[in-house]
Amino acid sequence: MAAEDGLRSREVSAMIKQGFIPSQALSFSPSRPVTTNASSLARGPFHSPSSSPSKTLSSPSPPHFSASASASSAEPAQQVLTRPTLFEMMSQEQHRLESSNALKSRLSKILSNAPFVNSIVANSVESDGDLGFGTGDVRLTVVSRDGFSVSMDVHGRVLAEKSRYFAEKLRRDRGVSHSVDIEISECDDLEVYVETVVLMYSEDLKKRLIGEGVDKVLGLLKVSSAIMFDIGISACLEYLEAVPWSNDEEEKVVSHLRQLQLHDSAAEVLHRVSAEPSTSSRTDDIFLRLLSGVLQAKDDKARREMKSLISRLLREEASDCSSDIDVSRDSLYHLCHRCLSSLILCLSEAAGPDEKKRDRGTLMAEIAREADNVHWIVEILIDKNMGDEFVKLWGDQKELAILHSKIPTVYRHEISRVTAQLCVAMGKGLILVPKNTRLSLLSTWLEALYEDFGWMRRASRSMDKKLLEDGLGQTILTLPLPQQQAIFLNWFDRYLNKGDDCPDIQKAFEIWWRRAFIRQHGPELNNSHLQITVCGYPN
Repeated sequence: MAAEDGLRSREVSAMIKQGFIPSQALSFSPSRPVTTNASSLARGPFHSPSSSPSKTLSSPSPPHFSASASASSAEPAQQVLTRPTLFEMMSQEQHRLESSNALKSRLSKILSNAPFVNSIVANSVESDGDLGFGTGDVRLTVVSRDGFSVSMDVHGRVLAEKSRYFAEKLRRDRGVSHSVDIEISECDDLEVYVETVVLMYSEDLKKRLIGEGVDKVLGLLKVSSAIMFDIGISACLEYLEAVPWSNDEEEKVVSHLRQLQLHDSAAEVLHRVSAEPSTSSRTDDIFLRLLSGVLQAKDDKARREMKSLISRLLREEASDCSSDIDVSRDSLYHLCHRCLSSLILCLSEAAGPDEKKRDRGTLMAEIAREADNVHWIVEILIDKNMGDEFVKLWGDQKELAILHSKIPTVYRHEISRVTAQLCVAMGKGLILVPKNTRLSLLSTWLEALYEDFGWMRRASRSMDKKLLEDGLGQTILTLPLPQQQAIFLNWFDRYLNKGDDCPDIQKAFEIWWRRAFIRQHGPELNNSHLQITVCGYPN
């Protein structure tokens, strides 16, 4: 047994030394280079960063730790730097080679159609003829950030004619030597740079860009801007102006154009996402038109869909601090008054003589629709922190409340959803109004809410019973104690008779009870009682 254990121990030690198993005890020294034989990589126009046999890859430096981390070295859970295994290093090298080969393949495809007379692609396969351009007189080498490079024998007259950057560079270099070598270093995207050079030979850039993706064209635009390839810039901008964008592409287009600072040249493209000041100033009119259209819609399904859409867009706008949408309070309250007037007319008809009434189903649907319109506008007001004025307006609707009491609950229960909505908002602190306004609201509509609660609970799938009860209880608790007492005693009697058809505000009732009979935070305190209480605790 001891011999077997010794054998296993020697096998593990050997595998650790060979790098197949990481050693927790060994740290990885950044000073030890790892030599990579790159003789198998094809040379020619493509040069990998490991093309030279003597090229070495330095081991990664160990991460730096803060002083606080060092101070905790005594902890048993201290992290130990581990050396990557040979398998991991081989996998990383394999991934790098695969990426390099894939880039070579894409560059070969681009250069195979290039009009360079002696542009040599992978494995020394020559491209098709010179297409009338003659022998290239400029060796242009483009080097990526990771050291991969590609060399092209291009034509100085083409570069000088199409690019102001190359024209200036060739003007300076031609005075020094007849043979010109130009190197572009630290290139962000080697493939796009090479493709931009090829495009400089094209007579119809717009046609060449058809079918390309937005990301590719943005890359071409960036390179064209860097080398001052004006025709290329114009072609890319024309493409971006005409092609549809996805949401992600829109963000990229706007970001790139602003970074490149093309100013007037990019104005046509940005017109898709930016409005003139005269258009922005009409936001209020547009908003009023949209809301009015929804309120008067004849198709119920379309109306529900548009309500949902506009509500969602408004919430997104409210959460975006950079949004410049500013819908006026006056416009929203104009719609409120219009909806209330329509609701009063419907209830007046429902409360009138039977012979003057329309079909019961039609009338009930119209009342529910108008009540839902009010509910929706109030929801928008609350989201925009403009609901305070409506609380007073709703509390002053004495005529509407009287009509409400004269018609059957089946017609009217949707109206009480507005009262519930306001109570929930006030209970959450989303609407702040004076106590007289809160009391007026409850004086006008609380009885109606009690009467309609059973129907609301059964007929309205969107009503959150617990949310309503919590909001109502909290709203009542904001009133002075005498008003609380009157309301809670009235509710107590009603709840005993109605049960589940009455809001359950027992939690709020308990709070009122403690305030009234236990805590008694009134201004006239019994000082002798306080003295006895204090003395009851020994020092």
